[in-house]
Amino acid sequence: MRVMAQMAMVMNLDKCIGCHTCSVTCKQTWTNRGGVEYAWFNNVETKPGVGYPRRYEDQERWKGGWVLDRKGRLALRSGNRLKRLSSLFSNPDLPTIDDYAEPVTFDHDTLVTAPAGRDVPVARPHSALTGRPTAITWGANWEDGLGGTPEHGAGDPNLGGGLAEKVRFEFERTFMFHLPRLCEHCLNPACVAACPSGALYKRVEDGIVLVDQERCRGWRMCVSACPYKKVYVNHTTGKAEKCTFCFPRIEAGQPTVCSETCVGRLRYLGVVLYDADRVGEAAAVPGETDLLDAQRDLFLDPRDPQVAAAARADGVPEDWIDAARRSPVRALISEYRVALPLHPEYRTLPMVWYVPPLSPVLDAVGAAGGSADDPDHVFAAVTRLRIPLEYLASLFTAGDTDAVAGVLMKLTALRGHMRALALGDPDDRGPLEAVGLTPEQAVDLHRLLAVAKYADRFVVPAAHREEAAGPPGATGLRCPVDTHERRPGERRVALGMPGRRRRTDGSAR
Repeated sequence: MRVMAQMAMVMNLDKCIGCHTCSVTCKQTWTNRGGVEYAWFNNVETKPGVGYPRRYEDQERWKGGWVLDRKGRLALRSGNRLKRLSSLFSNPDLPTIDDYAEPVTFDHDTLVTAPAGRDVPVARPHSALTGRPTAITWGANWEDGLGGTPEHGAGDPNLGGGLAEKVRFEFERTFMFHLPRLCEHCLNPACVAACPSGALYKRVEDGIVLVDQERCRGWRMCVSACPYKKVYVNHTTGKAEKCTFCFPRIEAGQPTVCSETCVGRLRYLGVVLYDADRVGEAAAVPGETDLLDAQRDLFLDPRDPQVAAAARADGVPEDWIDAARRSPVRALISEYRVALPLHPEYRTLPMVWYVPPLSPVLDAVGAAGGSADDPDHVFAAVTRLRIPLEYLASLFTAGDTDAVAGVLMKLTALRGHMRALALGDPDDRGPLEAVGLTPEQAVDLHRLLAVAKYADRFVVPAAHREEAAGPPGATGLRCPVDTHERRPGERRVALGMPGRRRRTDGSAR
């Protein structure tokens, strides 16, 4: 067992109102310059919908993530090294600017310089790439609030297998929820494995995936390999860029910008400890529906004295071990098991997880002629909610509807119990016992999901500078802009900040 620490995020989708504040603040912080006008490190999609970039979940088209070869070994869907090298200069598996949407600006000078007249002047859109007049026909938020769903919703890759007939885009029967997305900072990142230059790497100290701008040569293989399409190319510099998990803030013990500014307070940040020696084994389990449990089994209990001792021996600082004990992410993923990963079937072992949205359960009970006081009726209604279980399963559990139903039933029992407490109704522990919760756990889970304070939602230990950097000349840090050829084992830099590199198999380099 080799214990490593990973910064991770959980989002409660029941609380997302689709305000896009997280997207705007991320945009202003990280991509408010030339060359990345089209890039949104954080975006909020409306589901059902084709997403951003368009149909990014269609891996038959884009060849992202991992698959198992004939011998049951992990292999990049984009092909082996020889295939990738042969397509360095002509890669067909890349989204075009039309899939992302051409960024636009507006001719504001017309509003200021237009002569007085009877007609109101109009600021027409111009391409931010070419400067020429253009028409706005697509955008990252085009389907916001189901705005474009009647036209494009059927193109959602998650609506396969006859599910499109069950999901009807009619006013009386429609549903929607918002899905914020950012880089998953995976335990088994396909982008890192696919990069011919070795520019992408996963930091040892916190698991954040970054791009070494010095080594990047703009081959774009990382864009193809990422199944979430969260790696972008700066068309001015020719370098790859991506969500950095706001690592300067994380190193200072502060939450990411998207988390700090989230209006709905739906994001949780914390440390999880995992066994790096079993990452490849977990990603290579044969059954796709087994990937969720395989990844959960990787996470270690920091309250276990043996795990804590192993973490210390492997260089995890004591305050990080303590932060892992208090981590809201660990509680939601491993203790209460209400958080689920996005598309585990990609086998990247993503580290941004989601609490799935719960439709109005009592409405479904009443529509079926049942009693809201009968746990059997309530739990049965979970399978008939407006948001089909099959759709949520295609997003979060590789098609395992039982796993999704188990989470929704747990959330339903929690709501019923807290409602009874608030109204002074008799304490019926049957529903809680059915989902494996005690009354004390229910109160704690409700506090975490509904009314958690800042310090409870964000448990972010500060970085140890002695781990990441040292004095000039020491093994480790060198000037980010020097021309000295680094020796094997020396730390690399990303955007001017040091960090130890990790291979996809968990070993440091």
